[in-house]
Amino acid sequence: MMIMAFDKPPPTPIRPTDVAPPPTTATSSATVRAELIDAYSDLARAVARIQELDADACTDSDTVHLAVEHEKLTRQMQSIGHRRLMDVADRDAWRLTGAATIRMFMANHLGVPDVKRRLDHAAALSETFTITGLQQPPELSATADALAEGAIAPEHVSVILDITNRIPTHVEVDDQVAAEVALAEHARTLSLHALSQVGVRLLAHLNPDGVLTDERDRALQRSMTLSRQDAQLMSTLTATLDPITRAMLDVVLAKWAAPGMNNPDDPHSPSGSIDDTDPDTEVIKDAAQRDSRSQAQRNHDALNALLKCVLDGGALGGSHRGLPPQLIISITETQLRESAGLGVTATSADLPWRDVVDLAAHADPHLAVFADHTQEILYFGRARRTASRAQRMALFASDRGCTAPDCDQPAMHSEAHHLTDWAEGGRTDINELGVACPKHNRAAGPRRDQWTTRLDRTTRRVTWTPPATTQPINGPPTPRINNIHHPDRALTRAQPPNHD
Repeated sequence: MMIMAFDKPPPTPIRPTDVAPPPTTATSSATVRAELIDAYSDLARAVARIQELDADACTDSDTVHLAVEHEKLTRQMQSIGHRRLMDVADRDAWRLTGAATIRMFMANHLGVPDVKRRLDHAAALSETFTITGLQQPPELSATADALAEGAIAPEHVSVILDITNRIPTHVEVDDQVAAEVALAEHARTLSLHALSQVGVRLLAHLNPDGVLTDERDRALQRSMTLSRQDAQLMSTLTATLDPITRAMLDVVLAKWAAPGMNNPDDPHSPSGSIDDTDPDTEVIKDAAQRDSRSQAQRNHDALNALLKCVLDGGALGGSHRGLPPQLIISITETQLRESAGLGVTATSADLPWRDVVDLAAHADPHLAVFADHTQEILYFGRARRTASRAQRMALFASDRGCTAPDCDQPAMHSEAHHLTDWAEGGRTDINELGVACPKHNRAAGPRRDQWTTRLDRTTRRVTWTPPATTQPINGPPTPRINNIHHPDRALTRAQPPNHD
């Protein structure tokens, strides 16, 4: 299926010379613009009026009718919303808000909760242009029409996308189109579960020999996703493995996830480095007798052992964005003194204090400790453009991640950013550097359409001022800071006065 890269929007379509553009005038364009803006104003007033009214005087039949109409209009607005989103993406208009990408614009300025899903829907249900300017119908034309009519919901679109993405590439294009049309028609009357069942039967019909995928299809389906940490600091790993990866994982689990192996609760449990030919096999047998873990827990501990071997063995090389590809942990002075709280890694993972201590016992630590209310660090000056490893370590400990407002990229995925651009005379000194992800690093600079970055000398925090082209919808361009990587700051409250 077609994937549209919104982070690098397509260039403005160029119409071919042999196709005459539709006749337009400045007056007609201004009229259409005014009508569209007025239509949204009318819609806002209508919604406000509906909010003020209640259905107490309506009959039962009226309430059913209103619920149906409301759902239909909501779905139609979703379809129109895709068009508005594509308008912004095609023109790079999201830059006017100071966002570094269309994704950041959607997440931070529109408040879209599931950016990926919305982008996938917009790409599949919107008209596109070829490089020569020819207009192409939506990838899922029948589905786009059904959503525009309000006959199906966005959730139906997700099911149809999932099914059509699983149609093997060797299936004829006409059959793929017919399958999408059939799914869109079924979606008008079926529930999500029933539509999924129809999709499964449809896939089987398209592959009567039972050969659902080939190598290209499997390559497209491979994936692995690591969720964010929950309230208990746990994360969910979801993966779709290709046959080779599955076979190799089976070999690792067969040994390292066997009963008795890599048991963190058993100090005498053999680790994954123990060879099966080791003569002291009684050790493994005894450990297996003491092992009360489930198979899922043993799989987890085997993965833990595998990752330790990768990190300790130097397989990741000597550097990643200037930081060593190892566990690097930042803590505060209070945490160090009270032996409590959470440590933060360079990839923005939180670690309980007990785990920090356990890791430090087997590591060559790089310790960076800060006062609780300031981020003052040792002075590191450097004449070269690139920051040294010592500077990057200090920057991680101070900023923990990208300092741009609302950005959650950790230090391991970020770069050392010159607060004053190097080309403009900025220096690679620790008090003139901050942490910024690649997208925000490019979004800052001396131009009017770029952010301005400074270091607040009092708080030692990096501030970001929106570009001069920012529209009033975001308010005046005042300096902003990022607290995402420092949740403790949001909990800090002024201490009550001491009257003793």
